[in-house]
Amino acid sequence: MREGHESGVIHALDKLYEFEREPVSDDKLQPGRHFAGLFAGEHVAGTEFVIGALFVKWGATAFDIFVGLLLGNLMAVLTWTLVCAPIAVHTRLTLYWYLRKIAGPITTTVYNILNAFLFCILAGCMITVSASAVRIPLGIPPQTNWYPTDPGFVLVVLCVGAVVVTLAILGFKRLSQFSEVCSPWMFLMFLAGAIAMLPALAAAKPEIGSIRSLSDFWRLANTSIWTGATPDGKPSITFWQVAAFAWICNLAVHGGLSDLAILRYAKHWSYGLYSGFGMLLGHYLAWICAGIMGAAAAVLLQTSLLQLDAGQVAWESLGWAGIIAVILAGWTTSNPTLYRAGLALQAVTPGWPRWFVTLLVGAATTAIACSPFVFNWLLDFVGIYGLLLMPVGTIVFVEHWIFPRIGFTQYWCSKKGLALSWPALASWGISMAAALYLKQSGLLHLFYLFVPIWLLTAVLYIVFAAWAGARETLPGLEEDRAVRRIVTPPAPAPRKRYDAVFWVSGALALLSLFVCIAWPVCIFLEGTAGFDARFAQFKAGMIWPTLVYFLSGTIWYVKFESAASD
Repeated sequence: MREGHESGVIHALDKLYEFEREPVSDDKLQPGRHFAGLFAGEHVAGTEFVIGALFVKWGATAFDIFVGLLLGNLMAVLTWTLVCAPIAVHTRLTLYWYLRKIAGPITTTVYNILNAFLFCILAGCMITVSASAVRIPLGIPPQTNWYPTDPGFVLVVLCVGAVVVTLAILGFKRLSQFSEVCSPWMFLMFLAGAIAMLPALAAAKPEIGSIRSLSDFWRLANTSIWTGATPDGKPSITFWQVAAFAWICNLAVHGGLSDLAILRYAKHWSYGLYSGFGMLLGHYLAWICAGIMGAAAAVLLQTSLLQLDAGQVAWESLGWAGIIAVILAGWTTSNPTLYRAGLALQAVTPGWPRWFVTLLVGAATTAIACSPFVFNWLLDFVGIYGLLLMPVGTIVFVEHWIFPRIGFTQYWCSKKGLALSWPALASWGISMAAALYLKQSGLLHLFYLFVPIWLLTAVLYIVFAAWAGARETLPGLEEDRAVRRIVTPPAPAPRKRYDAVFWVSGALALLSLFVCIAWPVCIFLEGTAGFDARFAQFKAGMIWPTLVYFLSGTIWYVKFESAASD
């Protein structure tokens, strides 16, 4: 009986087929709302608490934040839309299998192992952030060192990691559905916490007193939040560094093309614009709000922001709702990151199902998450991991778009039957050596290396590939049919009828979201007089509209999806 049960579970898991080795079929393409939810859920994340606070610590000015982040995030959206998405809808393949066709299995294996390792670290960071919230009600002290200082924190990480791995195993559609329910509420939590905490910052500045105009807010922002000075007296981060970081923060997934794994389900390349939901809501507004909450939490606790983790900031700003926000925000980012890591390793483990590879990757990721180095090294790690993986995306871009236009043969490596593309490895290696030299010599900041290294990789690959035989006329491959044209979206389905439960649950979900934002706005408008009592009520009470939202929102979404699939 037990063997039969186990085989039934494995059979069910094997049905979670995600087109790991071949193009996604037309009938599995997903609607735009899934991408909007997935991008918003992934980029309105627990690490936004960390990154938003780091800009405060690094001495950014208010102008740097409001204008620099806007510019950098716009460039990121354009990279997703104009670089990553068109290749995704042409091939319908993951990067891990398309690269195999371009650079051979050995090159691909090197890339996939490095890619999976770096994604495991990044997903582990998100799990650590979620665990930083769970630790608060359990009385576990903040974990701000690079190693854990309490065994209880390790146990919390293991439990959170188990949930994240389960969701990643369920695949793309389940990830997007989870994100769609969480995203609206998570974004409002960032706004709510920042708005409610502004009077606390104003009260600490007697010369301001209250915020009655945009000029008052701007003065407060420059004197209490983004002051342009660092706590330790080191040079402050500049406008262009802020803008560049916003652009390269997700360099591995847009410029490096790892998001082919996500956008291969898109009906049209313009779906890359849905990344704007993540960039505008997460990497712009959420970073700004996190900076406000971090600065205010440090004032209320009369401590340095360096001593606070994401969970503590959320707790001081939102109470139990903040704890839930950090937990879910960490999950919704670590889930798709772990999903990509599983796909990367699955490409070098022929015959192993994706769910099993993802399970193994998830176990390694959870082990990494036990070391909370994210609070000290996140920004540097994000820049380095993006720079390490981006040249491979450049090579794929050049072969896919530039080779046909300059008369070179696409997939020349596979057509020659080569297991290793030395032009790809040499271009990648030389570019990384150049990046290391430029960084170590101080000629260019880490955040500025993206553009020159991209151009250098492109030129090197064209030259080396020409020497290796890419200019020769070679016979086609049978699998060339995997490169397909853009799919015409199917005709819209007829409108569905919904029952009373659908409408009532939807109305309750919207009402609870309205309460989540209206309440902090009222606290802000009433100013500093009596703030402490009102804020205490707000922190204690925000859990109730939160619970109502998740109950009613989940019911509404299940009804909506059920009607759409009929």
